Amino acid sequence: MIIERAYAHLTSYDEDTWPWSVPCVRGLLTDGLRFTAPVTFLVGENGSGKSTLVEALAEGFGLDSYGGSHDWRYASHRPKSPLGERLRFDAAPRGRRMLGSWSARKGFFLRAETALDALERERLAPHSVSHGEGFLAAFREKFLQPGLYVMDEPEAALSFTSCLELLGHLDQLAESGGQIICATHSPLLTALPGADIIEVGEHGLRRTTWQDLTLVDHWRRYLTDPHSYLRHVLG
Repeated sequence: MIIERAYAHLTSYDEDTWPWSVPCVRGLLTDGLRFTAPVTFLVGENGSGKSTLVEALAEGFGLDSYGGSHDWRYASHRPKSPLGERLRFDAAPRGRRMLGSWSARKGFFLRAETALDALERERLAPHSVSHGEGFLAAFREKFLQPGLYVMDEPEAALSFTSCLELLGHLDQLAESGGQIICATHSPLLTALPGADIIEVGEHGLRRTTWQDLTLVDHWRRYLTDPHSYLRHVLG
């Protein structure tokens, strides 16, 4: 574990203005966000705020908000998000040196839409490979050392089999001392044993189990009887 808690203190804010209008952001402002396991999954519908949250966590740790590592900023510079610039962390024992020294921070922000570009520019993925192959090449070769790895929907470019391989890499990364915070829609990834799962939505933030995830229930029902869903969307 690198960080145990993320929080932000604001004396006042406009609840009708982004990002303070997002329920999960207000939940973080009120109670903070505690991390209880080396792997944390943030799960929620599109628009629930999970990407806003993971981007702010990456920015707060000093990772490139466009995707990339602490050591490399490949995109045009832009200011941190209002939440990212205010985010602070309570360090776990292993993370105190990392948070105490800017040069000691290690990690990577992997976001689906810019991932391959970021990996190639940091020479973590070979040229002329598919998006998914680039993801997996980076994990096999470089995502090995202790650090904070923030991910936004890494399953987007991956097949079922590749997702299983990614799951194995996440487990190995956690075993080697890394900490992973991952926003995802994947029932496959969230099944990782020992992972902490936080469901994001209108309720804000709440811990849950894989069996109780709404997305798991929907996938189970769909695979059992696709027509029960398709009849609502097909003419």
